Amino acid sequence: MSKSIEEILERICQLQFKEKFDLIVAIANGGIIPASIVNQRLNIDVQLLKINWRNVNQQPVYDSPRLLQPIDFEYKGKNILLVEDRVKTGATLNYAKKLLQGANLIKTMSVNGPADYALYDENCFKMPWNL
Repeated sequence: MSKSIEEILERICQLQFKEKFDLIVAIANGGIIPASIVNQRLNIDVQLLKINWRNVNQQPVYDSPRLLQPIDFEYKGKNILLVEDRVKTGATLNYAKKLLQGANLIKTMSVNGPADYALYDENCFKMPWNL
């Protein structure tokens, strides 16, 4: 089963953010499209955190999440919305939060799975942007 892009857009439009964010950080690659959609709504800067752990079939390729490129943006003292498409164990989000230590505030958002702002919390489903 999958969700349509229209269903996801509708859920993002209904989100009520309690915080004011300075920066959206997308966990690449899965968080890029949802982060860009949120960017259209909040109109704040989006940066990429290039982390990998699983392949497109959701099978681990490493023992734990890994940073693939150094962080090249300023995040210290900022309120960050950290965006991921799918959260299963939370390991990638937790790793990303450790990497962003020094931020004033980090809230998480996921299309599917547990997060501060979660659109869905269901069994895995195919994202409409995955080929």
